[in-house]
Amino acid sequence: MRRINLLLMGVVMSLSTFAQEKTDTNIFGDVKSKGEHLPFVTVKVVGTDIGTSTDESGHYMLTNLPEGKVEIEVHSIGYNKEKKTVYLLKGKTIELNFDIEESSLSLDEVVVTGTKTAKRKTDSPVIVGVIDGGVLGRIQANTLSEGLCFSTGLRVETDCQTCNYSQLRMNGLGGSYSQILINSRPVFSSVMGLYGMDQIPANMIDRIEVVRGGGSALYGSSAIGGTVNIITKIPFNNSYEASVNHAVIAGQTNDNQISVNTNIVSKQRNAGIAFFANRRERGYYDANGDNFSEFPRIKANTFGLTSFLKPSENQKIAFNLNSIYEYRYGGEMTEKAAHIALQSEERLHNVLTGGLDYKLDFNDNKSAFITYVSAQNTKRKHYTGIVPDETDTEAYKNHFLNPPYGTTNNTSLQGGVQINHRLENFLSGINVLTAGAEYLYDDILDEIPAYSYITDQTTKNMGLFLQSDWDVFKNFNLLLGARADKHSMVHKIIINPRVSALYKWGKNTQFRASWSTGFRAPQAFDTDMHIAFAGGGVSRIRLAEDLEAERSNSYSASVNYDKAAQKYIWGFTFEGFYTHLSKAFALEQVGSDNFGDIFEKINSTGSVVQGLTLELRGNYDGKIQLETGFTLQQSKYDNPIANSENLEARKKYLKTPNQYGYYTLTFSPNKKFNASISGVYTGSMLIMHAGGAPENPKDRYVDTRSFFDNNIKLSYLFKMEKLNTGLEIFGGVKNIFNAYQSDFDSEKNRDSSYMYGPALPRSIFFGVKIKSL
Repeated sequence: MRRINLLLMGVVMSLSTFAQEKTDTNIFGDVKSKGEHLPFVTVKVVGTDIGTSTDESGHYMLTNLPEGKVEIEVHSIGYNKEKKTVYLLKGKTIELNFDIEESSLSLDEVVVTGTKTAKRKTDSPVIVGVIDGGVLGRIQANTLSEGLCFSTGLRVETDCQTCNYSQLRMNGLGGSYSQILINSRPVFSSVMGLYGMDQIPANMIDRIEVVRGGGSALYGSSAIGGTVNIITKIPFNNSYEASVNHAVIAGQTNDNQISVNTNIVSKQRNAGIAFFANRRERGYYDANGDNFSEFPRIKANTFGLTSFLKPSENQKIAFNLNSIYEYRYGGEMTEKAAHIALQSEERLHNVLTGGLDYKLDFNDNKSAFITYVSAQNTKRKHYTGIVPDETDTEAYKNHFLNPPYGTTNNTSLQGGVQINHRLENFLSGINVLTAGAEYLYDDILDEIPAYSYITDQTTKNMGLFLQSDWDVFKNFNLLLGARADKHSMVHKIIINPRVSALYKWGKNTQFRASWSTGFRAPQAFDTDMHIAFAGGGVSRIRLAEDLEAERSNSYSASVNYDKAAQKYIWGFTFEGFYTHLSKAFALEQVGSDNFGDIFEKINSTGSVVQGLTLELRGNYDGKIQLETGFTLQQSKYDNPIANSENLEARKKYLKTPNQYGYYTLTFSPNKKFNASISGVYTGSMLIMHAGGAPENPKDRYVDTRSFFDNNIKLSYLFKMEKLNTGLEIFGGVKNIFNAYQSDFDSEKNRDSSYMYGPALPRSIFFGVKIKSL
């Protein structure tokens, strides 16, 4: 036995000596994402037990590696895996760097919208949803409006059969209840709210951050329903991308789009600029053969830039500038001038937006000073008209002598300052204090002389906000904040507080609860300036003389669970919400004139919006990914609203389904091939259908059917390694089963507001993209 033991010990020692033999073959390098070093990323040699992690500076080193061909893999939660193959020689050391991409199912990415400070999602006391550029690409979203419905609680609806303006509904509230920001600034004005979501191309967007629930404590008026923050693409490396996309809609009309992006960054990475450009041309579409379009033809050119400059390690200057030109025409499908067409809308937009930010970190990075200015100007020429019947001789003659052409000029300006200070030992934990002031000016002149219609409105708002983001204990965060606003159309100062709490239960679960108040000023918003067709005339909206500010109380509670393992990530979020609106705005028909119906924006006694949302997500080995969200809600006024003089009043919100949701499912077996299916479900909703068209002589209420709009996209990437370039070919079908409205009104006396369901019928698309690797 002694001899056997000695023999075994000798064998073990020999094997140990062999295993520990030094080859002096080493690899060192770093791991980055978007130009920033990533700490604690796993780095391993595939097929072995050899591995390490990057240090706090994002660097790593592997020593005494086997000779020959080896495969190195890096991975981290929230990022796509990256593999590289190298050939190692004994006694040689090589450098191997990685630049990895965030996965679309990132559990802990950094967001800014919830607290106005950079904070990881799992540490934020308010839920922040993120739609990144990768998601927009997988669902083949051409514009902002096509991508927003792929976030829980959000729904985008198209509201006009003639011009196809769209609005965002969040947790059951209409578009004017949600604040849309561009790079955290509210330059998305009341006029841009009508068409802006269709005018912002997807290739302009880096990501979209969504905060559901009251946000007036940080962002002021109009953030009752929530906040959508559009973060434009920023330069992080030298790269380029160009794509051409062609779609055939219902076999009848074409939609062509060209987009270009390029990034330039200095060697020291202290300066950079990102350019984007987009050109789109789409024809109109007639669904029922009456020679009147169900969506308009569009010609658009958009371009812009985002840049940054770091004069020193603790200073950063950021600048962005965007230009939008869009022409759209809908109605009778003719090449004649708009006022010759029997019924039509024509719009010519020129929009210019820009912003400048400066940030200074000081006090050992415990404090920051931020100041910013932003501006937007929209110049619009428009026509909205219907040719009277020839039997009405005088009206027919006057139409051609004085056709209803109009103009719009809208300017929005904003400036502000913000100070953040981090208290390391505030009683029992860290407290980040935020204080700031901002001033918002908005001026709009919208007029159509032929209708004696004019909106001449100038608003000014001064806001002061204060926030405490306190880690009371290791697993408990308390967010306290308030904002005071003095709006020029409200006689007194309005103060809106917010209280939010986060409790972390273990590593995977977070509980959140929030209460906030909000307000909307008694001013004209986007849809108030839209003139619709109905019954052979045009309907307009005016503000009641005694209109007062609308106030809100919002409550929400949620549980969020995410489980991450080496091969998979899965999780869910369950949330309940309740919002009570006092003096809620509502539209009532108050009469008519020679041109058509007149609606008045009034204060109702109040309304309640309440519901539940459920979000599920999962990712297996970076190859299969599922995301889905569903909303069950109810929106009602306290007292019935007279939507038409000819119909009984109803409490229920119009065009607001009680159920809606979305899903995306992606299969990526490798880095070359990708298959994605996606869909949007829209439940039944109540609509007021104005009479006048041949199919519908009288006003009536309609409970619409539900829709399930499904899409598929396939893509394949050909890599040209020597050129550091990839060529991607893609194609697919949108609205595969043609879930599209089938009962449109026809001819010139149609009700243009009688539109619901998906924005487009079945469309087949294909294209090609070239990009740097």
